[in-house]
Amino acid sequence: MGRAEIDRDVPEALQPEAEPIEPDAGGRRKPVLRWVLFLVFVLWAVLTAYHEPLLTRIGGFLVVSHELENADLIVCLSGRQVERGLAAADLYGEKPPPRVFIAPEVPPDGYEALERAGIEIPRSVDILRRILVESGVPEEAVIEAEQPARSTMGEARMAVEVADENGYRSLIVVTSPTHTRRAWMAFRHATEDDAIAIRMAPSSYSGFRAENWWKTRRYVKEVIVEYQKLLYYSLEYLL
Repeated sequence: MGRAEIDRDVPEALQPEAEPIEPDAGGRRKPVLRWVLFLVFVLWAVLTAYHEPLLTRIGGFLVVSHELENADLIVCLSGRQVERGLAAADLYGEKPPPRVFIAPEVPPDGYEALERAGIEIPRSVDILRRILVESGVPEEAVIEAEQPARSTMGEARMAVEVADENGYRSLIVVTSPTHTRRAWMAFRHATEDDAIAIRMAPSSYSGFRAENWWKTRRYVKEVIVEYQKLLYYSLEYLL
């Protein structure tokens, strides 16, 4: 009986396969997995050893601080009225410019309902004005924008417009430390012809410190949000 006849008599499932069985590919994955685990370990070790310098640089990048000289206008950006208002008042006392610019914020939801009901609450810009005036800034020295500022860029454009109208050629911008990088970006964009000198003054009344910000949950959130906004500003206005 020939081999072909034997193969026909054996069920197909029991016949030997024509091609050799390939070895299990899992053996090839093990070296790759070991390298991945090794790289993860190295990254963990580096971050453990150098996390403080790295995090300090991450926080410090957000802070822009210039040597201050006499300026024509102090711009006190809206938001966080206490720390920014006190810093602006200190600057006015040291090197008094003719004016301090402030802008109202967008009213919160429900504000119109309060007005219709005759319920008066102080606006954020009213609180800021009071801090400035009671800290020694003359009432007549405060310039308040007519329209609310919807963003830092919008506020920068309003301040530059005031400077152009009055012939001001130098501004000191007061804001929170983590906000200075983005604010500087906004003001440089608003003064594209470089006709107005911009100097940033981070408020010393803020509790933010580049060397330990990651230890406070509030500042962790603040840094993350600022980097997100910086990315947006870079894409929207610079590229």
